[in-house]
Amino acid sequence: MVNEVPAVSAAVRLVERLAAAAPQPVSAGTLVDELGLNRSTCYNILATLQQAGWVNNLGKRSGWTLGPGLSTLSGLGDEGIHAVAKEEVEQLCRRLGVVVFACQEDGSGSYTVVAVGDPGRGVRVTVDVGDRFPFSAPGLMQAFWAYRPFEDFRDLARRRLVERFTEFTVTDADELKDVFEQVRSRGYGSSIRQFNVAHSGASATVFGPNGQPKLALMTITFSSELDEDNLDRVGAAIRDAADRITARIGGAVPEPGRVLSGR
Repeated sequence: MVNEVPAVSAAVRLVERLAAAAPQPVSAGTLVDELGLNRSTCYNILATLQQAGWVNNLGKRSGWTLGPGLSTLSGLGDEGIHAVAKEEVEQLCRRLGVVVFACQEDGSGSYTVVAVGDPGRGVRVTVDVGDRFPFSAPGLMQAFWAYRPFEDFRDLARRRLVERFTEFTVTDADELKDVFEQVRSRGYGSSIRQFNVAHSGASATVFGPNGQPKLALMTITFSSELDEDNLDRVGAAIRDAADRITARIGGAVPEPGRVLSGR
């Protein structure tokens, strides 16, 4: 008969409880109460699991989730990834008071909306799950292509038109290369009156377990509410949200300025 090791048994129960709640976080207090653990023991086990990348602490008010190490081993599917994205875009929507959405690439090279956070009040730009955006929609294109080799983008752009949606749209290849470099440097992209003169937005990249762009997050609002003067605040917020999703799904954020080796 195998003797049970209490610490190992407690760690297994903690992981099982987080897995049952995934992608929703669970507070340490809930874990202590439900599993009947000593508070100090619970925190020590969580700290050890966090060092191994098996659990992730989202903050005192948010709680704990499965970490990138376990997410990678278990191969979190698209449904789980979209659920994590929905949670984060809804939180960011409440914080910023604007529409925030997540897109994935589809087989045609366009982008399909998979999660939306909508404040549900006031006059606003609306986006729905299932909506599609073209390949060269500026903010989304930046999020998906800024980190990939520029020659890969150039080859695709030769086959697919980089549309000039407005007089502010950047379409020149050399200028786009500079734009992509700026995106990598600051960690977010922007579309200030580039897709529609009445709309502006900021975007950021969610990276998957394979290290490649998995989703793009995007804010969208009226251009009178977002311009270069307040872009940094919104851009930093959406970058941080994308980084949290990346961590929760087992992805890895590249070093600032780094171009990925390939698609």
